[in-house]
Amino acid sequence: MTRLSVVLFSVCLGLAIACGPSRAPEKFHQKLVILGFDGLDPRLVQKWMDEGKLPNMQKLAKQGGLRRLETTHSPESPTAWSSFATGVNAGKHNIYDFLIRDTKTYMPDLGMVHREPPRFILNYIPIAAPKLTSIRGGTSFWVTAGRAGVRSSVLTVPVTFPPEDVPNGELLSGLPLPDIRGTMGTFSYYGTDLSRYEEGDTEMGGLLKRLVFDGDNAQTELVGPPNPIVRQQLREARATPHPTDGDRTRIAELEAHEFVRLPIAIYWNKAGKSATIDLGDSTVHLQEGEWSKWINLDFTINLLVRVHGMAQLYLIRAGQELQLYISPVNWKPDNPPAAMSAPASLSADLYERLGAYRTLGWAEATWPLNEDRLDEKAFMDDLYRAFDDRAQVILQRLDSQQWDLLVGVIESTDRVQHMMWRLIDPTHPMYDKALAAKFGDSIERVYRRCDEFVGEVMSRVDATTPILIVSDHGFHSFRESVNLNTWLVQEGFMTLQGQAPGEKKLRDLFGGGGQFWENVDWSRTKAYAMGLGQIYLNLQGREGHGIVAPGAESRAVQDAIAQKLLTLTDPKTHARIVDAVYKSEDIYTGPFVGNAAELQVGLAEGYRVSWQTALGGAPEGIVYPNMKKWSGDHGAYDYKSTPGTLISSRPIDASLASIMDLAPTVLKYFGLPIPSDIDGKPLF
Repeated sequence: MTRLSVVLFSVCLGLAIACGPSRAPEKFHQKLVILGFDGLDPRLVQKWMDEGKLPNMQKLAKQGGLRRLETTHSPESPTAWSSFATGVNAGKHNIYDFLIRDTKTYMPDLGMVHREPPRFILNYIPIAAPKLTSIRGGTSFWVTAGRAGVRSSVLTVPVTFPPEDVPNGELLSGLPLPDIRGTMGTFSYYGTDLSRYEEGDTEMGGLLKRLVFDGDNAQTELVGPPNPIVRQQLREARATPHPTDGDRTRIAELEAHEFVRLPIAIYWNKAGKSATIDLGDSTVHLQEGEWSKWINLDFTINLLVRVHGMAQLYLIRAGQELQLYISPVNWKPDNPPAAMSAPASLSADLYERLGAYRTLGWAEATWPLNEDRLDEKAFMDDLYRAFDDRAQVILQRLDSQQWDLLVGVIESTDRVQHMMWRLIDPTHPMYDKALAAKFGDSIERVYRRCDEFVGEVMSRVDATTPILIVSDHGFHSFRESVNLNTWLVQEGFMTLQGQAPGEKKLRDLFGGGGQFWENVDWSRTKAYAMGLGQIYLNLQGREGHGIVAPGAESRAVQDAIAQKLLTLTDPKTHARIVDAVYKSEDIYTGPFVGNAAELQVGLAEGYRVSWQTALGGAPEGIVYPNMKKWSGDHGAYDYKSTPGTLISSRPIDASLASIMDLAPTVLKYFGLPIPSDIDGKPLF
């Protein structure tokens, strides 16, 4: 691939290429391995240890210790893993939630990464490269250690995209590395069972397309990445202050060509319950219930620029109906649209050694299961492959022996609990006895898979090498959804006007033209909720239409909201819904405290912020049953009741441990000074 094509490649998705440093010779004699399992719950670990189902973890715990690991006040993965990496609270690293908002427009967007789009002349030639920057502050312990000569291998740890240079080390990015569309994972579903009214976007990231066959043949398309040239034209067209009918027609025309598309031809053998699919340069023949291998996909932006990706196909049904699933299009690791590792060559080196492996930060198919487009078996089959992809990368780098410190994270533990918790909680409204008989052990099976992986790692390292197992948070049953914005309206802190808005979707965030808060009267609104448990004040001088004065009025509004929330009960059961409410000034310190929500709500067991609240919506009703398969969660719960897990093969000094303690523990282990701004403490 030429240098010019690499630059153009990065332009097409608005991503920048980063190169890593050369590796240093061995300087340290000690080794350390940290294995992260996202969401590994200490209660379940203890239970299955006691039952003898996690023998390798139990062996490590007997050598050192098992602790509940205090998580961050917002017990979400981006926040907690950022504190893991930096050893500081969110006020010093700036990651509070998956979402951030524009204070002037109130428009939410996915956090963690700031994107500046590329610019073109003549709607063809790039004149300014895009800029992609992590909004995470603080300094990762692997960077601090690397500067002192520690050779680190950092693999798929969350909040490591875009990849940062690791002195004397290497890094393979994890969450929020996007799919080819720049999203957290947009799947595609094609079915003869869909009506024309069901076509379009799902709430949480899917594209549904109706199949109409002419005999045994149907034609459709795969929606690929955004065309950056069209996106630039759209930004310019939408910025017109007083659009005419012609302007609106022009915007509609551009929106119709916003994404690059690939044609799909499907040939259906109904009698044989199979189908042949022509997609890109590949022809795939599948039986009903069969997954394809990874297929390569090329999307042409113009004569100079192409974007390379890869996807898997799954033929759900091919009998009376035909249903086809196409996974999110992952970046092709040997030819990504931008660097996904540091050094940039690492992802390609792994591809050469291991073959195709999924690169998407959110690697498991939670969204299609939640939208009832995949069933539990297909979800678990895919999840096991996601687990194995991450595991094989970690083992390959482990075997390279080119490290003093190895940190690898697998997130399948988190995803299986999100989706299958309903089958271990008979009180959940989505509990299904028949499904529980088939898949009720899914979470346990993944925990046991983790234990087997731990055993494999133990067999490959010297017995003197300490191994730490870390999780960022635990889990709760998500039985009831809570509409915080609706509650704010009821209590007079938010005022709505006009007709109720439509349902919010992730497409509104990623598409760039979404409408949010369109029925909020900001001149009479004091507070609004967004993300998982965050309540922001409509503050004068900060928000675009702020009315709450900083100082005494701000404190009074915060006190009033907190006091009322603590009395909120379920109208059906009279159970308490909120365990705690935290003020940002009481729980955060550091240069980024001003970006925090004024209040962080800690919900009680069984209750979680609704999806619509997370996206800024205010639908009718305050509490209603969670009828989604996404049935377990941790975000928006009280951090005190949502600890993660720490297992150490070396004795731990402290009886209480925090996710912020890992960074100083690593630095002390390698004999390095601990920076004064670190909030955690060494554990041994």
